[in-house]
Amino acid sequence: MSSFKRIWIGAIFFAITLIVAIFGYISFGWAAIDSVYMVVITIFGVGYGEVEPLETSGEKIFTMAVILAGTSSAVYTVGGFLQMVTEGEIHRALDEHRRSRGIDRLQNHAIICGFGRMGQILAQQLQQARQEFVIIELNSERVALAEQMGYLTQTGNAADENILQSVGIEKAKMLATVLPDDAVNVFITLTARGLNPQLMILARGELPTTEKKLKLAGADRVVLPAIIGGMRMANLMTRPAVTNYLEHRDERDYLDELLGQIDIKIDELAVAQNSYLVGKTIERLEVRGKGAFIIIALRRHDGTVIKNPDRHLVLEAEDRVIVMGHQADIPHFARANELRGKMRYRGSSLH
Repeated sequence: MSSFKRIWIGAIFFAITLIVAIFGYISFGWAAIDSVYMVVITIFGVGYGEVEPLETSGEKIFTMAVILAGTSSAVYTVGGFLQMVTEGEIHRALDEHRRSRGIDRLQNHAIICGFGRMGQILAQQLQQARQEFVIIELNSERVALAEQMGYLTQTGNAADENILQSVGIEKAKMLATVLPDDAVNVFITLTARGLNPQLMILARGELPTTEKKLKLAGADRVVLPAIIGGMRMANLMTRPAVTNYLEHRDERDYLDELLGQIDIKIDELAVAQNSYLVGKTIERLEVRGKGAFIIIALRRHDGTVIKNPDRHLVLEAEDRVIVMGHQADIPHFARANELRGKMRYRGSSLH
């Protein structure tokens, strides 16, 4: 039986005992206040003596029944409270033990410092990729949220060496510090690098000036959400077809920056009404490009997006070809063809 149900049953039985006892003494001819007083001192064993002498056997038997019923219901109710407290402590102890065992067995795992919006997205993506990870968070509400989602958690300050060691930083392969405080992220990075020189560290920075500090502290990669957000908004304005193609998943918000770090870009080329490519195939465009880019999607003039289009697909006027290549190759390809009067590249046009 659950502790709550036990408390509820005990309380009801105790209340019934009080009511029956009071009306029982009133039926013996006692005053109401004397009856209440008699019930209280009888059940709680104060021992002040009877208010009125118990002369008949019926009165004595009734009083003994009141003592047994009242004491039993009170003890039963108190026992329910004790059960509730004990069960809670036991469950917490078991949960803590289970969590500690789960963290102790981790190898080559990831550590996420902070479970705000960015930390939650990161945890979700790591879980989908089946990458083991543990979350360090100081806020109790966020810790509870992470535990509800089934994530391994450690409550504490991620800048504390003992906390980092408790989540197995020596055995971890990567750490992401995504707190909104640049100074804390720098300190966490510095501490983590000292504990594990081989660790891959990803750090969040709010200000552009923090990027250098984070890298000096030991961060391998620095993500600046404000700058990435600005780049994303610029793409919404200048390259709508590319953005529409990439907007299906949250992590693609960072794709432009990640590709830029390896000198790669995604862009779009629009097939104009008078372009010589109208009526030509995708293969013809690829041959014309001579390896300058690869075609990853085609957006028809009616808005239909075709991923990995077939090489024999015929281009139509106002189509937009989404391509990926080295940052200098795509505009160079467009300019080279513009000189022959067959192609023009201004943001995204093909003639």
